[in-house]
Amino acid sequence: MNKIVYKRKVPIMKFIFGLAFFVMGLSWLTSGNLFGLIICGIAAFFFHSDGSEIDLETKKYRTIISFFGLHFGKWKDLPAIDYVSVFATSETTTVRALSAEANVSNAVIQLNLFYNGNQKITAYTTTSKEDAFTMAKKMAEILSIDVLDATKPESEWL
Repeated sequence: MNKIVYKRKVPIMKFIFGLAFFVMGLSWLTSGNLFGLIICGIAAFFFHSDGSEIDLETKKYRTIISFFGLHFGKWKDLPAIDYVSVFATSETTTVRALSAEANVSNAVIQLNLFYNGNQKITAYTTTSKEDAFTMAKKMAEILSIDVLDATKPESEWL
């Protein structure tokens, strides 16, 4: 477990819009219309996701844009981390296509690495509380930091 990768999932509606644009672009390409290439490029936008990647071995992190499993982003040195916080929240994604717009919310548990008082790096997101605490304890052990359980009304140090 040297790298921790957090990627927001592509909502199903966004995936469906992307698939529809890709099929439409592909059908235009096969009929000889090069405008289909542009439509396929637009479809790629619907398949991308964002997140972060942390390399605990080299103590570096980066904010990533991910296309089809390929991660792009510039590596930075990991600052001196004070603690890892585990808390429940909701993750909202807005899906837009032409004049239609939809907000998709999911209940998640997030792990944030806090440094310099209140600055944070989102390190991991899951829907399982056990998975979140397992990952938080592993990160805390590797980075020699404490874990703050903020999933309850009264936060407590573990």
